[in-house]
Amino acid sequence: MQSLKDKVAIITGGNSGIGKATARLFAEEGATVVITGRRQDVVDGAVREIGRGAIGICGDVASIDFHHRLAAEVRERFGAIDVYMANAGVINLAASETVSEAEYDQHFAVNARGVFFGVQTIAPHIRDGGNIIVTSSLAGTKVLPNHTVYAGTKAALAAFARNWAIEFKPRRIRVNILSPGPVETEILGKLGVSESNRPQFEQQMADLIPAGRLGRPEELAQAALFLASAGTFVNGIELHVDGGMCVA
Repeated sequence: MQSLKDKVAIITGGNSGIGKATARLFAEEGATVVITGRRQDVVDGAVREIGRGAIGICGDVASIDFHHRLAAEVRERFGAIDVYMANAGVINLAASETVSEAEYDQHFAVNARGVFFGVQTIAPHIRDGGNIIVTSSLAGTKVLPNHTVYAGTKAALAAFARNWAIEFKPRRIRVNILSPGPVETEILGKLGVSESNRPQFEQQMADLIPAGRLGRPEELAQAALFLASAGTFVNGIELHVDGGMCVA
């Protein structure tokens, strides 16, 4: 039986990595999935890859106007939604002394403000009893080299989510945090890891993880599916899906 049959889900940043893997799994589980991303060609490609049940809407989560446009379009097409996964984010690793004002502002505009106003705008259109999943990061709770600004944005998300779990109590909307550790996604390239250096980088990371390897997007998607469906009595938690790195 499909666990999300006839449900409607929005996944920001659903055009790549964890977001796309989750969108694919949600669609396989019977949901209609609206994915968002900043580049129309990448969004269109992800929709084709996911196949039946996927719809793409292009826009930047740093723009509050985009959230209003997304809410209006989803309301017009579906009336309401069941799952909102605030997943879109950016990362640019740098030591604190080298971080520019523009880099700082970009991180907080996308990772923190984008999530806050996304939830503020979409929440009125979530059915009572629905749920919100906020993608955070291991960096929000564990000190990692050159992650200071990024970590600050992710720590903010955890605080947002815990408060929302209480604020949405009257509507029985569950709010949970999904915190990945290192995962095999396109973001490795964005961190400046070349293809030739990738095996060495992955081995170095694997040595830090009790599970002995990096995670896979599909494993994060399974965790998101649990929070969205079977985890009906799970609310206000931070679910670390990091191979045990949070305790290493």
